Amino acid sequence: MEKMFLRVSDVEEILGVSESYAYKLIRKLNKEMQDLGFQTIQGRIDTKFFYEHFYQTQNYERRDA
Repeated sequence: MEKMFLRVSDVEEILGVSESYAYKLIRKLNKEMQDLGFQTIQGRIDTKFFYEHFYQTQNYERRDA
């Protein structure tokens, strides 16, 4: 089953960034989601929202390397 939320370690791995930068990105994306009226979880980001934001796609499909 696909994860509903990505954790900081997932964002680090996917984007190849540091832990502190991954936290910064998650805070930014969670703020965007809150502004849209969604509830968020600190330190986690909705998987679909993450991929739509970074890869500009409405139809998220997981890409396994």
